[in-house]
Amino acid sequence: MPHYDLVIVGAGSGNSILDPRFADWNTAIVEKGTFGGTCLNVGCIPTKMFVHTASIAATPATSSMFGVDEELINVRWRDVRDRIFGRIDPIAAGGRDYRVDHQDNKHVTVYEGEGRFTGTKELQVSYLDGRPAETITAERFVLAAGGRPMIPDIPGLAEVGYLTSDTVMRLDGLPSRMVILGGGYIAAEFAHVFASFGVSVTVVNRSGALLRAEDEDISARFTELAARRFDVRLDRRTIRARKTSSGVALDLEGPDGAETVEAEVLLVATGRTPNSDILDVAATGVTTSERGHVVVDEYQRTVVDGVYALGDISSAFELKHVANHEQRVVQHNLLHPDEQIASDYRFVPHAVFTSPQIASVGLSEHEARKRGISYVTSHQDYADIAYGWALEDTTGFAKLLADPATGQLLGAHIIGPQASSVIQPLIQAMSFGLDAKSMARGQYWIHPAMPELVENALLKLPLD
Repeated sequence: MPHYDLVIVGAGSGNSILDPRFADWNTAIVEKGTFGGTCLNVGCIPTKMFVHTASIAATPATSSMFGVDEELINVRWRDVRDRIFGRIDPIAAGGRDYRVDHQDNKHVTVYEGEGRFTGTKELQVSYLDGRPAETITAERFVLAAGGRPMIPDIPGLAEVGYLTSDTVMRLDGLPSRMVILGGGYIAAEFAHVFASFGVSVTVVNRSGALLRAEDEDISARFTELAARRFDVRLDRRTIRARKTSSGVALDLEGPDGAETVEAEVLLVATGRTPNSDILDVAATGVTTSERGHVVVDEYQRTVVDGVYALGDISSAFELKHVANHEQRVVQHNLLHPDEQIASDYRFVPHAVFTSPQIASVGLSEHEARKRGISYVTSHQDYADIAYGWALEDTTGFAKLLADPATGQLLGAHIIGPQASSVIQPLIQAMSFGLDAKSMARGQYWIHPAMPELVENALLKLPLD
């Protein structure tokens, strides 16, 4: 039974732990899929490459207001798909080959198979090539096995041949109609992608608004805008899924009674779930939350000595930039067990790359009210800044929350063009304690440019 100093389960962010400082450690990596993890292969990177392409395809829909008449002649789906994965797949393969074959990794053993704990610090690996399973042990484990699409318990769903975010980007051709089940960020991004490519999109959501995790004003505005582009069905309960002669049908119950939606393909985008159950982490003594996330302390340690966890398997944020932060924390703590450092979750931003873009950091207004925190807000429309005039944007805005006494920012929420970039100076201000007045008046703001949205929102805060 091979025994290691360190075993890393998952070759996403966990793979980045092993740098030259681990050269004298006897280490192993266990990976059941493709090197690079969710972000590289089925998440952040390919989806944003599709989103950018979709945004190009969407320009004819609005070009006439600028005096430019455009027409979308064709979307060469296979060319779009193959350009994206023609770049991504070699990176994933190269990551695998580097760990397996490169002389710098002679101390690293790669197990290509699915791991499952069978005892305390005892992991059984079922090989992908069908070889007999092997059990390995280690002094230390890092659980970085990520997550997978969550599939709701709907009668008939297993029989209809649905797609998920893991598979929809590899389609052989564009369907004429698509039903997307879900109302979160995955649903929002893919609705934009496929609608921009000419697909008739229906979004079915069980709640009364899309992107409900966002600030309520952001969610309301996006729901309003989405209903202009897609067939949005809110407050719908999915009773069953059925195959049809042309694809799939969902039988729904809603405010007006029973109804049915049909399409060629069904995309299930109802969230993601951590892979802790696949690993059977309970068999090694590791505990999980109600949602299945591995429970860790601020140092990314589980309740089992020597077992750490990071990324989507343990973090409710489920964001690549958070996983990378946690990877650096775990890396340090493995190398310096007597000088442990803690993860910092004070100001974790996120973005939704739909159209319009959405970005957020800190407290929403609902969260501030719930916590009883004293706050003031400001609202700044893109339409009221010069660059907003250039864009003819009439729907985007920034919303800020701040402490009225200190001027410290508590939250920032933006919906509109390049929101994921425009929000960055606000993240910086919150992270380094820069108050709103100092931020607004202590620097130049390029005119006319989109960051003036932030400047004006700061100046509008009714501070003491």
